[in-house]
Amino acid sequence: MKILVCISVVPDTTTKITFTDNNTKFNAAGVQFIINPYDELALTRALEITEAGGGTVTAITVGLADAEANIRKALAIGANDAVRINANPTDAFFVAAEIAAYAKDKGFDLILTGRESIDYNGGLVCGLLAEMLGIPSVNVVTKIDVAGGEAILVRDIDGGKETVKVALPIVASAQKELTEPRIPNMRGIMAARTKPLAVVEPSAHKAASAFNAFELPAAKAGCKMIAAENAGELIALLHNEAKVI
Repeated sequence: MKILVCISVVPDTTTKITFTDNNTKFNAAGVQFIINPYDELALTRALEITEAGGGTVTAITVGLADAEANIRKALAIGANDAVRINANPTDAFFVAAEIAAYAKDKGFDLILTGRESIDYNGGLVCGLLAEMLGIPSVNVVTKIDVAGGEAILVRDIDGGKETVKVALPIVASAQKELTEPRIPNMRGIMAARTKPLAVVEPSAHKAASAFNAFELPAAKAGCKMIAAENAGELIALLHNEAKVI
Protein backbone atom coordinates (compact mmCIF):
# COMPACT_ATOMS: atom_id res chain seq x y z
CA MET A 1 0.00 0.00 0.00
CA LYS A 2 1.42 3.33 -1.11
CA ILE A 3 -0.34 6.30 0.49
CA LEU A 4 0.02 10.03 -0.13
CA VAL A 5 -1.26 12.42 2.55
CA CYS A 6 -1.84 16.06 1.62
CA ILE A 7 -0.84 18.46 4.38
CA SER A 8 -2.02 22.06 4.70
CA VAL A 9 -0.18 24.46 7.00
CA VAL A 10 -2.67 26.79 8.71
CA PRO A 11 -2.63 29.41 11.49
CA ASP A 12 -3.07 28.13 15.02
CA THR A 13 -6.67 28.47 16.15
CA THR A 14 -5.65 30.93 18.88
CA THR A 15 -4.19 33.35 16.32
CA LYS A 16 -5.50 36.90 16.30
CA ILE A 17 -6.26 37.54 12.63
CA THR A 18 -5.21 40.81 10.96
CA PHE A 19 -4.82 41.95 7.36
CA THR A 20 -2.54 44.29 5.45
CA ASP A 21 -2.53 46.24 2.17
CA ASN A 22 -6.01 47.69 2.63
CA ASN A 23 -7.40 44.35 3.86
CA THR A 24 -6.35 42.46 0.73
CA LYS A 25 -3.66 40.24 2.30
CA PHE A 26 -3.47 38.05 5.40
CA ASN A 27 -0.85 39.30 7.84
CA ALA A 28 1.37 36.32 8.70
CA ALA A 29 3.71 38.32 10.96
CA GLY A 30 3.95 36.69 14.39
CA VAL A 31 1.49 33.91 13.51
CA GLN A 32 2.11 30.36 14.80
CA PHE A 33 1.38 27.82 12.05
CA ILE A 34 0.30 24.22 12.55
CA ILE A 35 -0.71 21.19 10.48
CA ASN A 36 -4.37 21.43 9.55
CA PRO A 37 -6.15 19.23 12.17
CA TYR A 38 -8.18 17.27 9.59
CA ASP A 39 -4.93 16.50 7.73
CA GLU A 40 -3.46 15.11 10.96
CA LEU A 41 -6.37 12.68 11.09
CA ALA A 42 -5.67 11.64 7.49
CA LEU A 43 -2.00 11.14 8.30
CA THR A 44 -2.73 9.07 11.39
CA ARG A 45 -5.17 6.79 9.55
CA ALA A 46 -2.63 6.33 6.74
CA LEU A 47 -0.06 5.22 9.32
CA GLU A 48 -2.54 2.83 10.91
CA ILE A 49 -3.28 1.26 7.53
CA THR A 50 0.38 0.73 6.62
CA GLU A 51 1.26 -0.53 10.09
CA ALA A 52 -1.47 -3.16 9.79
CA GLY A 53 -0.86 -4.22 6.20
CA GLY A 54 2.51 -2.85 5.12
CA GLY A 55 3.37 0.02 2.82
CA THR A 56 4.64 3.57 2.90
CA VAL A 57 3.22 6.98 3.74
CA THR A 58 4.39 10.12 1.95
CA ALA A 59 3.37 13.55 3.25
CA ILE A 60 3.11 16.34 0.70
CA THR A 61 2.51 20.06 1.06
CA VAL A 62 2.46 23.06 -1.24
CA GLY A 63 4.31 25.81 0.56
CA LEU A 64 7.39 27.94 0.88
CA ALA A 65 10.41 27.15 3.04
CA ASP A 66 8.68 28.25 6.25
CA ALA A 67 6.29 25.27 5.85
CA GLU A 68 9.10 22.79 6.45
CA ALA A 69 8.79 22.82 10.24
CA ASN A 70 5.30 21.38 9.93
CA ILE A 71 6.13 18.90 7.20
CA ARG A 72 8.95 17.72 9.49
CA LYS A 73 6.30 17.26 12.18
CA ALA A 74 4.47 14.94 9.77
CA LEU A 75 7.70 12.95 9.49
CA ALA A 76 8.02 12.92 13.28
CA ILE A 77 4.48 11.55 13.59
CA GLY A 78 5.50 8.66 11.34
CA ALA A 79 5.45 9.47 7.61
CA ASN A 80 8.25 7.69 5.73
CA ASP A 81 9.17 10.64 3.57
CA ALA A 82 7.88 14.06 2.57
CA VAL A 83 7.61 16.36 -0.40
CA ARG A 84 7.35 20.14 -0.41
CA ILE A 85 6.25 21.76 -3.65
CA ASN A 86 8.04 25.06 -3.49
CA ALA A 87 5.21 27.54 -4.10
CA ASN A 88 2.81 29.79 -2.26
CA PRO A 89 -0.53 27.86 -1.99
CA THR A 90 -2.71 30.55 -3.53
CA ASP A 91 -5.97 28.62 -3.91
CA ALA A 92 -7.45 25.10 -3.96
CA PHE A 93 -7.20 24.73 -7.74
CA PHE A 94 -3.51 25.60 -7.72
CA VAL A 95 -2.78 23.24 -4.80
CA ALA A 96 -4.68 20.35 -6.38
CA ALA A 97 -3.04 20.91 -9.77
CA GLU A 98 0.44 20.92 -8.27
CA ILE A 99 -0.15 17.79 -6.19
CA ALA A 100 -1.77 16.04 -9.17
CA ALA A 101 1.24 16.90 -11.35
CA TYR A 102 3.52 15.31 -8.77
CA ALA A 103 1.37 12.25 -8.02
CA LYS A 104 0.20 11.28 -11.51
CA ASP A 105 3.06 8.86 -12.25
CA LYS A 106 3.98 7.79 -8.70
CA GLY A 107 1.51 4.89 -8.35
CA PHE A 108 -0.18 5.90 -5.11
CA ASP A 109 -2.97 3.51 -4.09
CA LEU A 110 -4.65 5.93 -1.71
CA ILE A 111 -4.48 9.72 -1.44
CA LEU A 112 -5.87 11.33 1.71
CA THR A 113 -6.72 14.94 2.48
CA GLY A 114 -8.53 16.65 5.32
CA ARG A 115 -12.20 17.40 4.76
CA GLU A 116 -11.40 21.12 4.89
CA SER A 117 -8.68 23.51 5.95
CA ILE A 118 -9.41 25.57 9.05
CA ASP A 119 -7.97 28.81 7.67
CA TYR A 120 -10.33 29.63 4.78
CA ASN A 121 -12.59 26.59 5.42
CA GLY A 122 -11.75 25.35 1.93
CA GLY A 123 -12.71 21.77 1.10
CA LEU A 124 -12.15 21.55 -2.65
CA VAL A 125 -8.77 19.84 -2.94
CA CYS A 126 -10.07 16.27 -2.51
CA GLY A 127 -12.54 16.47 -5.40
CA LEU A 128 -10.31 18.57 -7.65
CA LEU A 129 -7.36 16.26 -7.12
CA ALA A 130 -9.43 13.16 -7.97
CA GLU A 131 -10.81 14.80 -11.10
CA MET A 132 -7.35 15.85 -12.26
CA LEU A 133 -6.00 12.33 -11.70
CA GLY A 134 -9.07 10.66 -13.22
CA ILE A 135 -9.83 8.52 -10.15
CA PRO A 136 -12.81 8.37 -7.74
CA SER A 137 -13.12 10.55 -4.64
CA VAL A 138 -15.01 9.94 -1.40
CA ASN A 139 -15.58 12.93 0.85
CA VAL A 140 -16.05 13.39 4.65
CA VAL A 141 -14.94 9.86 5.50
CA THR A 142 -15.29 8.59 9.07
CA LYS A 143 -13.88 5.09 8.43
CA ILE A 144 -11.47 3.58 5.89
CA ASP A 145 -10.47 -0.06 5.54
CA VAL A 146 -8.49 -1.40 2.60
CA ALA A 147 -8.03 -4.98 1.40
CA GLY A 148 -7.70 -6.81 -1.89
CA GLY A 149 -7.28 -3.70 -4.01
CA GLU A 150 -10.47 -2.13 -2.66
CA ALA A 151 -11.36 0.40 0.01
CA ILE A 152 -14.46 0.22 2.16
CA LEU A 153 -15.36 3.65 3.45
CA VAL A 154 -18.03 5.10 5.70
CA ARG A 155 -18.95 8.72 5.14
CA ASP A 156 -21.39 11.27 6.51
CA ILE A 157 -24.53 12.00 4.53
CA ASP A 158 -27.60 14.07 5.42
CA GLY A 159 -29.26 12.38 8.37
CA GLY A 160 -26.97 9.36 8.55
CA LYS A 161 -23.96 7.51 7.21
CA GLU A 162 -23.22 5.68 3.97
CA THR A 163 -20.88 2.73 3.36
CA VAL A 164 -19.24 2.52 -0.06
CA LYS A 165 -16.78 0.11 -1.66
CA VAL A 166 -14.39 1.56 -4.24
CA ALA A 167 -11.56 0.01 -6.25
CA LEU A 168 -8.19 1.64 -5.61
CA PRO A 169 -6.70 4.11 -6.36
CA ILE A 170 -8.95 6.77 -4.83
CA VAL A 171 -8.79 10.13 -3.10
CA ALA A 172 -10.61 10.47 0.23
CA SER A 173 -11.01 13.28 2.75
CA ALA A 174 -10.88 12.74 6.51
CA GLN A 175 -13.73 13.68 8.84
CA LYS A 176 -13.08 14.14 12.57
CA GLU A 177 -14.37 10.70 13.65
CA LEU A 178 -11.83 8.90 11.43
CA THR A 179 -9.27 8.35 14.19
CA GLU A 180 -7.42 10.07 17.04
CA PRO A 181 -4.47 12.21 15.94
CA ARG A 182 -1.01 11.18 17.06
CA ILE A 183 1.46 13.35 18.90
CA PRO A 184 5.11 12.98 17.85
CA ASN A 185 7.34 11.45 20.53
CA MET A 186 11.03 12.14 21.09
CA ARG A 187 12.10 9.11 19.05
CA GLY A 188 9.96 10.28 16.14
CA ILE A 189 11.30 13.82 16.37
CA MET A 190 14.88 12.55 16.25
CA ALA A 191 14.12 10.20 13.35
CA ALA A 192 12.42 13.00 11.38
CA ARG A 193 15.75 14.82 11.07
CA THR A 194 17.15 12.12 8.80
CA LYS A 195 14.04 11.19 6.81
CA PRO A 196 13.99 12.35 3.18
CA LEU A 197 12.24 15.64 2.42
CA ALA A 198 12.26 16.42 -1.30
CA VAL A 199 11.73 19.97 -2.55
CA VAL A 200 10.03 20.05 -5.95
CA GLU A 201 9.67 23.15 -8.07
CA PRO A 202 6.07 23.88 -9.11
CA SER A 203 4.62 23.22 -12.54
CA ALA A 204 3.24 26.04 -14.66
CA HIS A 205 -0.24 26.06 -13.10
CA LYS A 206 -2.01 29.27 -12.12
CA ALA A 207 -4.57 30.01 -9.43
CA ALA A 208 -8.21 30.05 -10.55
CA SER A 209 -9.30 32.67 -8.01
CA ALA A 210 -8.02 35.69 -6.09
CA PHE A 211 -8.97 37.43 -2.86
CA ASN A 212 -10.34 40.94 -3.39
CA ALA A 213 -10.66 41.88 0.29
CA PHE A 214 -11.03 40.45 3.79
CA GLU A 215 -13.38 41.66 6.51
CA LEU A 216 -13.49 40.66 10.16
CA PRO A 217 -16.88 39.93 11.76
CA ALA A 218 -18.36 42.61 13.97
CA ALA A 219 -16.98 42.60 17.51
CA LYS A 220 -19.19 40.88 20.06
CA ALA A 221 -21.06 43.20 22.38
CA GLY A 222 -20.30 43.09 26.09
CA CYS A 223 -22.44 40.99 28.43
CA LYS A 224 -25.33 42.59 30.25
CA MET A 225 -25.95 41.24 33.75
CA ILE A 226 -29.64 41.03 34.68
CA ALA A 227 -30.67 40.32 38.26
CA ALA A 228 -32.52 37.02 38.68
CA GLU A 229 -35.59 38.73 40.09
CA ASN A 230 -35.82 41.11 37.09
CA ALA A 231 -37.19 38.72 34.48
CA GLY A 232 -39.22 41.48 32.85
CA GLU A 233 -36.11 43.40 31.88
CA LEU A 234 -34.52 40.24 30.46
CA ILE A 235 -37.58 39.51 28.33
CA ALA A 236 -37.69 43.09 27.08
CA LEU A 237 -34.02 42.96 26.06
CA LEU A 238 -34.45 39.65 24.29
CA HIS A 239 -37.49 41.00 22.45
CA ASN A 240 -36.45 44.57 21.64
CA GLU A 241 -32.65 44.43 21.47
CA ALA A 242 -31.56 40.87 20.65
CA LYS A 243 -34.81 40.25 18.72
CA VAL A 244 -34.74 36.53 19.42
CA ILE A 245 -38.27 36.26 20.90
